[in-house]
Amino acid sequence: MITVSNLSLRYGKRTLFEDVNLKFTQGNCYGIIGANGAGKSTFLKILSGEIDPTSGSYSFTPGERMAVLNQNHYEFDEFPVIETVMMGYKEMYAIMKEKDAIYLKEDFSDKDGERAGELEHLFAEMDGWNAESNAATMLSNLGIKEDLHYKLLKELDGNQKVRVLLAQALFGNPDILLLDEPTNDLDINTIAWLENFLADYEAIVLVVSHDRHFLDTVCTHVVDIDFGKMTIYTGNYTFWYQSSQLALKQRSDQNKKLEDRVKELQDFIRRFSANASKSKQATSRKKALDKINLDEIQPSNRKYPGIIFNNLGREAGDQILQVEGLSKKLNGEVLFSDVRLMVNKGDKIAILSQNSLATTAFYNILMGRDKDFNGDFKWGVTIKAADIPVDNQEYFEGKNDNLIDWLREYGEGDQDDQFIRGFLGRMLFSGEEVLKKSNVLSGGEKMRCMFSRIMLQQANVLLFDEPTNHLDLESITALNNGMQDFRGTILFTSSDHELTETVANRIIELTPGGAIDKLMTYDEYINSEAVKKQREEMYSLA
Repeated sequence: MITVSNLSLRYGKRTLFEDVNLKFTQGNCYGIIGANGAGKSTFLKILSGEIDPTSGSYSFTPGERMAVLNQNHYEFDEFPVIETVMMGYKEMYAIMKEKDAIYLKEDFSDKDGERAGELEHLFAEMDGWNAESNAATMLSNLGIKEDLHYKLLKELDGNQKVRVLLAQALFGNPDILLLDEPTNDLDINTIAWLENFLADYEAIVLVVSHDRHFLDTVCTHVVDIDFGKMTIYTGNYTFWYQSSQLALKQRSDQNKKLEDRVKELQDFIRRFSANASKSKQATSRKKALDKINLDEIQPSNRKYPGIIFNNLGREAGDQILQVEGLSKKLNGEVLFSDVRLMVNKGDKIAILSQNSLATTAFYNILMGRDKDFNGDFKWGVTIKAADIPVDNQEYFEGKNDNLIDWLREYGEGDQDDQFIRGFLGRMLFSGEEVLKKSNVLSGGEKMRCMFSRIMLQQANVLLFDEPTNHLDLESITALNNGMQDFRGTILFTSSDHELTETVANRIIELTPGGAIDKLMTYDEYINSEAVKKQREEMYSLA
């Protein structure tokens, strides 16, 4: 158990949270949510001992072992990969190193022999003799192939390092697990493995993530950081979001009778409990939902941006986009070849590839930024396409405009400040914020500016390459809703499972052997045995 008592953290006059009193209990996974800068990662750093709170305290049940997902990707560069993983079980690793050092002594004494015997006993109790094989299995499950297990960590690329550090945190079954954005840089299969691992895990897990599908799959509770307070709610992220929105709606309806509001909440909980059967945590979550106190459900105070794409300048005709034999190589590597497809009016297509360079190259070709390719494509005459590239730096580099002047560049005609402010306001830039210089924005602010630009352009076809990058959960949810409601055509690539599943009605995967094109949902696609076989054949042609 973790007990947090009267915990506060302040930086000067700024208070992140005040008088926090919480208990985290065994067998539960807590998703920590809150706006960017609310203190989610900071709270994990307090519990791990990395930083001290301003006041208050926290304690753990004696004897429980904690593990933390390390954010320093260079700390273990000089260690072999397999050893880096075993270092996650600090007590066992220390015993192993001391034991090995004793056996290497040239003047081995009786006292050394006694100490070695003690260490051998402790090592066996910790299952030390299976540590190397257990670490190897975990690495393989996380997509680190066996030929990399004994290389130095510095020889691996950034994505592989993230997986090794995740294996380190999970190794040895710690009693308390603190994970900050654990799905970053993981592929679909590895995320699925991690979801299954955590859903069956009997320890205490605290996780910060912007991946809503991941939170929904693994979390039994949500810890909401809002207005300097931290509150635990039973249920996963979707339950918290939908119930808080319902409570907000009810609060705005002052004339609704109390008994009607209670009945509406009870009906909502009943429906959600029935849907919990799809979750790995179905039984425990349904029991928890049955115990919910209706007074727990409170409206969220956080603001959601208004991402609305339906202000179409011109209705698209039936001819959207035709692609014939499109192929692309980069440094001699085939990213995709002989891609042939016809985009239909109203299609919402998820563009996939095992290589992110392939999807980015595909969008760059369609938007005219890349001329070095084979094949051909043709947009319909009525089409106005707008995109958000994975790297938006070119839109901000070398510019010193305020946000009003920056956005005005992408409009048509002479648009006054008030009109431009309206589009910025939808993305939560208000008051003096619209006078900020465009070259000093954070990653999240730049993305919100890019969505303001897209809405202003009134395009009837949208192309998005990883549009959730740098966004908080509120903005991701608003984007998801905006894409679902859009009446035009979308081609998009996103690592957000929930967004891809709820928006796409067609999946196209770019491979070195051509394109796989299926009219199905994302979940249907990744779970189809026929598709898996086809993918193996296509990628084998690389």
